[in-house]
Amino acid sequence: MSEKYTVSTSIERIDRPRVHHWLSELSYWAEGRSRQTQDAAIDASRNYGVYDDETGEKLAYGRVVADRVTFAWLCDVFVAPEARGLGLGEAIAAAVVDDLEPLGLKRILLSTGDAYGLTRNTGLPPGRAVQDDGPRPLAIRLRNVLRSHVRPEHRARCL
Repeated sequence: MSEKYTVSTSIERIDRPRVHHWLSELSYWAEGRSRQTQDAAIDASRNYGVYDDETGEKLAYGRVVADRVTFAWLCDVFVAPEARGLGLGEAIAAAVVDDLEPLGLKRILLSTGDAYGLTRNTGLPPGRAVQDDGPRPLAIRLRNVLRSHVRPEHRARCL
């Protein structure tokens, strides 16, 4: 695997069977999701893939659901097990913020139960936000925390 990556929003580059496998079999939040449902979600969203520049292999995926006026939600972020720890999740989050910046959205959110690495350089507390009724996923306002805190080496080239 090379150390150079590209983030692409091209829907044609999405390896739909691989993304479906990742989400329906390897994630906790989309376990059992049908291929038909996943394809419909891809078609209705703005998609982001991270690709190895040398091999073209898809290494990470995420998608955004947005009203394109005030709000966007980054969801289904998944990094291939063999590519974890390389900052690819951060690269997707940074690409989303950069890509959506011209829209002037008030909020770009990510709700996560396990992707706290995205906040490691932000000054936000690690771990789950705890409410009176137990642990809850941490909701992150991406634009506020990622714009200045994602390490430059994790900002992949975005096409």
